Amino acid sequence: MKSRHLSAIDHLITHADRALRTLTPGTRPAYHTSPAEGIDVEQALTDEERRKACGLMRVNHTGEVCAQALYQGQALTAKLPDVRSEMEKAADEEIDHLAWCEERIDQLGGRVSILNPIWYTLSYGIGASAGLISDKMSLGFVAATEDQVCKHLESHLNQLPAQDAKSRAIVTQMLEDEASHASHALQAGGYTFPRPIKKMMSAVAKVMTTTSEKV
Repeated sequence: MKSRHLSAIDHLITHADRALRTLTPGTRPAYHTSPAEGIDVEQALTDEERRKACGLMRVNHTGEVCAQALYQGQALTAKLPDVRSEMEKAADEEIDHLAWCEERIDQLGGRVSILNPIWYTLSYGIGASAGLISDKMSLGFVAATEDQVCKHLESHLNQLPAQDAKSRAIVTQMLEDEASHASHALQAGGYTFPRPIKKMMSAVAKVMTTTSEKV
């Protein structure tokens, strides 16, 4: 039986559906069990520690929202079918992170950032633009972005309360997965971004993390 060829309209509808599911809490269940699931006993957190942990996990959740948008934008404009497939696969893998962070935020009594629709739109546009330039540039952007994400996750491990074992387990697994995504993007032929471009990306990421932690 032949698989149906998707038209441009089909792709747009699919991407719109993914966007709504990404931005609507509770609509993107994880494919795999959260690393925090097996942690039955957790030391109590003070109100201040809970607020801090919640803020950091909200930043991580927003980062995953941006990752979904970035990969979907790149998949829309990728020139080679195998690159498009790789982007869509990466987006599916990031769904776990999105769901894990959302679940932990809920457990901590918080909410996701209200700015997520803005960050999703901007990231989608950036991803689509990178894909229009070339697949090599698109893959390189993935690698550079994941490198920035890894730095943020390492920082969060240092900032999270020592007794918040659940959040720390999630961030640790995310760090491992994101490093793998960056490596795969470069191995697939991604362009290695120069240091000035990476610094500019870091500055933009700083705006996102600062606002998302509080709003």
